[in-house]
Amino acid sequence: MRSVSEGQARRSSVSDRSPGGRRAVLRTADGVSVEAVYASCTAGFAEDRGPAGGTAIVVAHGFTGSVDRPAVRRAARVFAQRAAVVTFSFRGHGRSGGRSTVGDREVLDLAAAVEWARSLGHSKVVTVGFSMGGSVVLRHAALHRGRTEARTDAVAAVSAPARWYYRGTAPMRRLHWVVTRPAGRLVGRYGFRTRIHDRDWDPVPLSPVESVPLIAPTPLLVVHGDRDPYFPLDHPRTLAAAGPAELWLEPGMGHAENAADEALLGRLGDWLVNAAVPPGAGRPEEVREA
Repeated sequence: MRSVSEGQARRSSVSDRSPGGRRAVLRTADGVSVEAVYASCTAGFAEDRGPAGGTAIVVAHGFTGSVDRPAVRRAARVFAQRAAVVTFSFRGHGRSGGRSTVGDREVLDLAAAVEWARSLGHSKVVTVGFSMGGSVVLRHAALHRGRTEARTDAVAAVSAPARWYYRGTAPMRRLHWVVTRPAGRLVGRYGFRTRIHDRDWDPVPLSPVESVPLIAPTPLLVVHGDRDPYFPLDHPRTLAAAGPAELWLEPGMGHAENAADEALLGRLGDWLVNAAVPPGAGRPEEVREA
């Protein structure tokens, strides 16, 4: 897989109205079509209810997720009580085109979604990602720092890996089989409705932990469950130690959006809406172990 470069930024979109929000087909910088949904804030504040003004939260799902998965819709519903919300399906997932590169070129998908939110007039756009989506929001924040249209004003990574090629748990060994073996990719396509690229990364993209030092001064939150079966606690601790970050270690939580209850999603939404700082300002490191 050819790794994504920092220099690609042009996007286009075609949208229409449908029940549940405004649906769109976005075009990424490398020409992949990405399905997306925009929902206005439901809190009743005038500045956030329409397409223009206020905050938009862009949600990046985990591997095998999509814009219509129940866990993604639940997260969007909770976030919409605080801000407008953009959800989308990564390439190779749902009705998006292309094939999954498992965290590499997905940065272009997220950039297209962020740019769409800004094109609707939102003055502040923040990102939250789960598992694979968590690695993507970290790399996106590092690669698009300072870019007018594609930048994020705050970023939260939930259940994200710190490094590539981790095989230290049984679920991750199964995932690597799905991604790297022809039979596994068939299981991914027909069992999980996820179309996976069949080529190795070339070059290997910037890792999540290498991305963290490049994100500041954009506010960063790292969230991880202490019962995550995929990535043990050294992953979030390594991420939080790599640069200015706030760390939430959640007791009893498992992995990604499926394990995030409404209380946690509400706290995440509150943090995202309130986290942005003026350009050029720093943010002290904070660590919270709940």
